[in-house]
Amino acid sequence: MNIEEVRDYCLAKRGVTEEFPFDEDVLVFKVMGKIFLLTSLSTHPLRINLKMNAELAEEYREKYSDVIPGYHMNKKMWNSVYFDTGSIPRKELLWMIDHSYEEVVRGLPKKIQQELKSVL
Repeated sequence: MNIEEVRDYCLAKRGVTEEFPFDEDVLVFKVMGKIFLLTSLSTHPLRINLKMNAELAEEYREKYSDVIPGYHMNKKMWNSVYFDTGSIPRKELLWMIDHSYEEVVRGLPKKIQQELKSVL
C-alpha cells in the first residue's frame, strides 16, 4: 500500500477528516475530531501510527518485525507500522486501520458516537 491508498481508505470511513495540525509533513486522519492514524509524508518507507487495544499492540509487535511501539506516541496503545516493505499482508494492514478507527470511536462520548451514526 502507498500513502494515496491509505488516504483513500481512511477518507471512505464515516466521519473522517484529514488535517496537517502539526506541520506540512505530518498528515493526520481523525474521526469526529480524534486522531486514529498519522504519518510523516517524508518518511520512507511509509510508516503510519495506529491506535490498538493494548494487548493486541504487543501481540502485533511480536508477530511482525515491521510493527514497533508508536513513534512519539503512547507506547502502550499505539504502534508504528511500516507499510512499504511488503512483510504484512494487505488484508492485515487494512484490518489494523479499521481497528484503530474502531478503538477511537469506542472511546468517544456516547453523544458523539450517536452523531457519527448520522454522518454520511
